[in-house]
Formats: sequence, C-alpha cells, structure tokens
Amino acid sequence: MSIIVTDAGFAPDDWTTGYAQLGAANDTDALDVASDADAQAIPLCGGLKMIRVDFPSSADGRGFSIARTLRLRGYTGRLRARGHVLADQYAMARRSGFDEVEISDELAARQPEDQWQFRADWRAHDYQARLRG
Repeated sequence: MSIIVTDAGFAPDDWTTGYAQLGAANDTDALDVASDADAQAIPLCGGLKMIRVDFPSSADGRGFSIARTLRLRGYTGRLRARGHVLADQYAMARRSGFDEVEISDELAARQPEDQWQFRADWRAHDYQARLRG
C-alpha cells in the first residue's frame, strides 16, 4: 500500500487509472517517470493528468529538477513524487512543483504524519522568509 502526503496530511491513494511507462502512447492519462529521464523529452499531451516521478533514494535529487522543468514547460496536471522522499524534503518537493508525495507504509511508520505536517507550510520556511524576518 501507499500513502499520499499533501499539505493537508496523510491520505489514501485516490488514483486508480494506472500508469504508462515513458515512451508509451501519447494518449495516456498518467506516466511513470524514472529519476534519470530527460524532462525535456517527456511528452505533455493534452490528456495527461498525472506524472509520477520516481525517487530511488533520498539522496537522489534529480526528481526535483524534473518537476521544476515540467512546470516551466507548462505542465499543470498532477505531479507526484514517489519513493524515498523524506519528511525533511517535503518543502523542497513542493517548491520544485510536486503536488503530493507517495510513500510506503513503512516510511510512514518511521516518519509519522506530524513530521510531514511540520513542513506543510512550505512557503514560509525558505531562506528568503528567514532573511525577511
């Protein structure tokens, strides 16, 4: 099972359509994207509602760059980080363009909802906000 983390806290996964692999037909609803994918090569067709970017390790930040590039290219659909994203990285995930994070039940047990909620006000906890004061 997976748990979805949003600014509102933990929730069950409500996406039931499934995911196509990058390189599949252009008429898919959702894409699964590996952390080493070229964000410029991801097709942003009109029917694409969800892109899920894999984080194979909490030390692998390439997914943040993919999210930022997709948003700069104009993608407005749902963008989900999946895998080894830690609560400490939630604010960065949101700032880079992700709408939500998908974590395993095991990670949710090690890092409970309150640790994620602590970072849910991600707009107020960047270095510029601390400098202003």
